[in-house]
Formats: sequence, structure tokens, C-alpha cells
Amino acid sequence: MHEYTSGARVWGLSCPGFPEEVSRARRWTRDILRGSPLAEDAELIVSELSANAILHTASGRQAGNFHLALAVSPQAIALSVTDDGGTGTAPKIEHRDQHAEHGRGLSMVSALAHRVVVHKSRSGHTVTVELVTDARPGGHPC
Repeated sequence: MHEYTSGARVWGLSCPGFPEEVSRARRWTRDILRGSPLAEDAELIVSELSANAILHTASGRQAGNFHLALAVSPQAIALSVTDDGGTGTAPKIEHRDQHAEHGRGLSMVSALAHRVVVHKSRSGHTVTVELVTDARPGGHPC
């Protein structure tokens, strides 16, 4: 973080709901968090949440989109993925058998994150994940 910036910095990205956009979301996250000890975890989480939006919601249909937000402070990273809805149920953490082909993604995200929150958005759902660093105020930023 720049020496003249004391608060959190926030970025946003909107992506069409094509599968190749998941790699774009990963690159975007990696570029913003370059040098952060939390970059790899954040990249993995963005990949999982973006893929879920495309596979399980209207974001993956024709003209669908998903939206990312990334907030970075010296102590934490918060990232959110908002989908276009189209499902009757909210994303939820399921504890599945290790050999299950589906349904383990949010469990993995939860294992990496300090906190995972799912809430209803205007058109769908937003999954927000918080990653916390050991840095103290004035310490090495994310």
C-alpha cells in the first residue's frame, strides 16, 4: 500500500458470465495483491466463487454477469463476488465426502478464510470473504 494511503483501497470488476472470465478474475486479483502473503489464498477463493456464480446462477446464462469487489487494508483483505441470481437458494457451506464431485467449494473457501458471509443482493447473492494478516497497524500491509 502506498505510504500516503492510510485506509482501505477498494477495486471493482464486472465480468461477463463466460468460463474464461474466471481466469481473468484470478489474474486481476493476483495483480492487485502482488507481494501480499494472502495473494494465493485470495486468488483461489476468487476462482472458486467466480466459477460458482457461472455454474450455479443466471450469471452463466446469456447476457449474465458476475461482479467482484476487493478491499485491501494493512490488516485484512475482503473480497466479494455477486451473482445474477436465478436460483431459489443461497450459496451455503456443505460438508461433503472428500470424493464428492460437487459441493465442496464453499467448505474449502471457509477453511482458508477468517470469515465467510452470504447475503442477498439486489438481483442475486453476494459472498464476501475476509482474510486477515498478522500485520499490526503500521506493520507490513497486505
